Amino acid sequence: MKIWKKCLTIFAMIFMFAGTSFAAEYTWTFQTSGAAGDDVYRFLQEWAGWVKEDSKGRIEIQVLPADAVVKYTETLDAVGANIIQGDFTDPSYFAGKDPAFSLIGNMVGAWSAPGQLFDMMDNGGGAAIFDKLLNTYNVKLLGVASTGVEAFVSKIPIRKVEDFKGVKLRAPQGMVNNVFTAVGATPVNLPGSEVYTSLEKGVIDASDYTVFATNQAQGMNTIARFPIYPGFHSMPTMQVTMNLDVWKALPDDLKAIMIKNVNRFRDYMVEQHQKLDLEAVKQAKAEGIEVVTWPDAEVAKFREIAKSQWPKWSNSPVAKEWADAVAAYWASKK
Repeated sequence: MKIWKKCLTIFAMIFMFAGTSFAAEYTWTFQTSGAAGDDVYRFLQEWAGWVKEDSKGRIEIQVLPADAVVKYTETLDAVGANIIQGDFTDPSYFAGKDPAFSLIGNMVGAWSAPGQLFDMMDNGGGAAIFDKLLNTYNVKLLGVASTGVEAFVSKIPIRKVEDFKGVKLRAPQGMVNNVFTAVGATPVNLPGSEVYTSLEKGVIDASDYTVFATNQAQGMNTIARFPIYPGFHSMPTMQVTMNLDVWKALPDDLKAIMIKNVNRFRDYMVEQHQKLDLEAVKQAKAEGIEVVTWPDAEVAKFREIAKSQWPKWSNSPVAKEWADAVAAYWASKK
């Protein structure tokens, strides 16, 4: 009798788990460009949970780290071919297909807060332009996100645009390099792994690097004691996409759930990174580090100089359309 009861219990558990596994109408794989240990990867696990909960289990999404299914540079084609159903990644990885991806990925000098990018996407025509570009690869844009504007690492106080003149700073090749040259600095192309030692040895005075919390954690601000925060020069974009055919086949209520939770994710990620940054700023000030904050007028001046470089990278119809839309967005704010 006991054996029979035990068997009934086991069968009940099997049916329960089977019901759970097959409850989802849609089972998808999304790949991100981040590593499994990154904060963003953890946030994405939460996002998948929100989608499952809001859809009452009808959608189940497995989020995988970089290179889990395809190389991080190949997710656009993989999503279009339905090898994976979606991605969270930097559009700049696909600049070889169209320079518009580079501009959308990091429009240098354009944004001093993620909310500005989101507003331009929602109300300045950005989403329509980006979606149209992605549609040519059989990919649907669900939205964009960002970790936030990168801070600036500096051993010398840089309080206005003119202070960049003659400053030796690390900047990667491309638009970032061009913009800093235009403001009078002397860019040096170095890998990120050499920034700390180059600052320490005086090879460079300053560096384009990453967000304040990471700079602080890596000791950058300890040797370069005049960091600029909030940042204004560089803010990488993260695209959130899925296969266009899969999207078209979704019922409207599930489409709404996907969009709602992508917007929730973008706001949550900004909020979490801002908390990390503010904690790091507080720590830096307690250590006697001077955190330099630029006035709005200087940020606007830097943006105007950056705008002079945008046309050089607008050498495709969509890239020009994007650059014109960003310029029009800022013109509407004056």
